[in-house]
Amino acid sequence: MNTLKINFKKWFLLLMIVAPIYNVFAQESKVVLAESKLKVLGTSNLHDWEIDAKAMSGKSTMTIDAGNLKAIKNLDFAVEVEQLKSGKNGMDNNTFKALNSKTYKTINYKLVSVAKITETSVGNFTVETQGDLSISGVTKRINQTFTVKVVGKKAIFSGKTKIDMTVYGVKPPTALMGTIKTGKDVTVDFKVTYN
Repeated sequence: MNTLKINFKKWFLLLMIVAPIYNVFAQESKVVLAESKLKVLGTSNLHDWEIDAKAMSGKSTMTIDAGNLKAIKNLDFAVEVEQLKSGKNGMDNNTFKALNSKTYKTINYKLVSVAKITETSVGNFTVETQGDLSISGVTKRINQTFTVKVVGKKAIFSGKTKIDMTVYGVKPPTALMGTIKTGKDVTVDFKVTYN
């Protein structure tokens, strides 16, 4: 009888230690294309313009505890260059040429480190990170702040990033024999769901 009591106490203690671990889980997620949007916004001497990303992919491993984002172990994201569409063939072709799409098929972001995760309200977080952004064969380390909303097993990342394309060796496209010139800075506006 004493042995049974001792074994019960051991099992109870083990259960108390292990049970909370089951609420904290590392979740491996993939980008849900149907629930994700990314726009590239730019300027020219004639008018502002925008391009939509029609194809993107990525993976992430996050630790979520009862709806709280505790950690992001890894995160990567890719946009297919020739699936950046403005609705105007001439502009699209100029973009592909400027980004050297025949050689470099994708624009890639890879998380390097997470500096801070701050809960702003229930299920909503601000995440300060550093990551490597690769455009047209050139990789630069950037600071990126994400807003993350956790809904069940989904994590919705959103934010804006201003990029000087010349830093990546990209010459701003021109059109109509150089009479239309685009600005060197673009803003990437994204809302990407991982599930």
